[in-house]
Amino acid sequence: MRRRDFIKIIAGSAIAWPLAARAQQPAMPMVGFLGGESPDLFAGRLRAFRQGLDEAGFVESRNVAIEYRWARGEYDRLPVLAADLVRQSVTVMVATTTPALLAAKAATMTIPIVFLTGSDPVGAGLVASLNRPGGNMTGVSNLTVETGAKQMELLHELVPAATLIALLVNPANPVLADTLSRDLQTAARAMRQQILVVSASTESDVDAAFATLVEQKVGALVVGNDPFFNARPNQLVALAARHAVPAIYPYREFAAAGGLMSYGSNLADTYRLVGVYTGRILNGEKPANLPIQQTKVEFVINLRTAKALGLTFPITLLGRADEVIE
Repeated sequence: MRRRDFIKIIAGSAIAWPLAARAQQPAMPMVGFLGGESPDLFAGRLRAFRQGLDEAGFVESRNVAIEYRWARGEYDRLPVLAADLVRQSVTVMVATTTPALLAAKAATMTIPIVFLTGSDPVGAGLVASLNRPGGNMTGVSNLTVETGAKQMELLHELVPAATLIALLVNPANPVLADTLSRDLQTAARAMRQQILVVSASTESDVDAAFATLVEQKVGALVVGNDPFFNARPNQLVALAARHAVPAIYPYREFAAAGGLMSYGSNLADTYRLVGVYTGRILNGEKPANLPIQQTKVEFVINLRTAKALGLTFPITLLGRADEVIE
């Protein structure tokens, strides 16, 4: 073989080898993220989700791809969006609300699903048990239903003269709305109070719901945990202030926005746990063997808002608060 031909063969091999090596590298795993609301409302929660992924060894665009699908409050779009993620052959699907979870569950029985739900996943028939979910789903329960009775108790301690309490729910999320209504009715009877259930699934519905509260002379309000409400803390807090309605909300974000008080899960911790579980499944663990996680609950009080409403928190409530905003 002539020296010139030998050099050509070596040079060609040097070029072809990295191309062939790249072709043999496994495809980057893909996470399908199914959200019920708009992405601009979820910046902080997505940071927490990515933090959880990072704890499990995954960084978006470096060693994992994420396909986002957002229903922007139109829950009837969720089945189509979930089916689209299935067609994309995602490795894991993340569903961050109960409606999104139900859409994901209907779309696939094989792709692992990591969910965040406010419903009881066992009672709703989504998983076999908290310790061993079975099937293709696991995730985090943020204790929405379990906190409802406690929210009623906190309101009763602050405004004991209020005998009619309103509950704001979203009829577009019937699983959660019905469960919340039922449980708060039970809690109200034990405290000799009455519950008035008001519904809202659009911006105009929210205004109409508050008009009903004023008309019915309700003494206080429980804002149900729902993605539609959680995406609108400023609107709900402003309406409660305008109509002088003492209200308790599901997350700290409401109290930070000027809400009277909140009692519920820590959202940042919740989304971080969803990210951790997503990463563990990407690392080869089976959702059937990952226990359902339950997040810690925090009680936040806003003293400025209490003063504006002419209310004084009993020392017993102040002592139990995890955070007091002054």
